[in-house]
Amino acid sequence: QLQLVESGGGLVQPGGSLTLSCAASGFTLNYYDIGWFRQAPGKEREGVSCTSGSDSYTYSTDSVKGRFTISRDNAKNTAYLQMNSLKPEDTAVYYCAAVRSRALGCLVQTTWFAYWGQGTQVTVSS
Repeated sequence: QLQLVESGGGLVQPGGSLTLSCAASGFTLNYYDIGWFRQAPGKEREGVSCTSGSDSYTYSTDSVKGRFTISRDNAKNTAYLQMNSLKPEDTAVYYCAAVRSRALGCLVQTTWFAYWGQGTQVTVSS
């Protein structure tokens, strides 16, 4: 059974850092595109960052560019989202997603991805 499990969320002060993990089971991440999304209360789910399983392409939205870094460790079958310089507006439930890579690059769109984790809460507050 294909499964994604996020961890690493929590409460952090503005300016702080967190690293989210996305552990995959039932499949190998090597050839899968990975995406991170977030959803704040009352808002739609929005894309944050993605990394392609076909090439070295990665993408981050303007709101997190320079602060968040997506990566993967194929040996551990785990993807990560390193989040630095966190702001209160980064508060949301964060989800990882995966899809078998079928083209070069990736898109941070919910319709691009097929498999989803259950989410982990990130709260940025003093």
